[in-house]
Amino acid sequence: MWFDKQDPRALFHDIRSKNYGMQKNGRVLNVEPDVNGCFTSMPFPDGAFDLVVFDPPHMKGTEARLNGVMGKTYGLLFPGWEDVIRLGFAECFRVLRDRGTLIFKWCELEIPISQVLELTPENPLFGHRSGKSSQTHWVAFIKQNDQVITSEERGL
Repeated sequence: MWFDKQDPRALFHDIRSKNYGMQKNGRVLNVEPDVNGCFTSMPFPDGAFDLVVFDPPHMKGTEARLNGVMGKTYGLLFPGWEDVIRLGFAECFRVLRDRGTLIFKWCELEIPISQVLELTPENPLFGHRSGKSSQTHWVAFIKQNDQVITSEERGL
């Protein structure tokens, strides 16, 4: 996803930290986050970021997928995944500053985006489909604060 994983503006947070030693597209799969931990409980203060990208696992975990390339590359969802994604959304909005942007990425190979968006009370601003069969969704949210911005304040 990132153009340059070494860019100091990007902070990669993942529960996994492992060198799998397997090849994917001719590259060895190494998951090496800057910060290791679960997206349902991030070690950052409230309002720490202007931009958060939330790219959780999107495939259901099965015995066959546990050791497969897709499972190792992207992670898997297990029973109760709805609560995990709900907590992930809440945590992303917690660490996002007011008026900050959340970019949510979801591939609906198995679970429709509409079902996933029901897991957050926040309303997306816009989205875009991509991928070979247009099953990957990029959805943008703007975190609202309690202040109402008037037209006058916007210069309209």
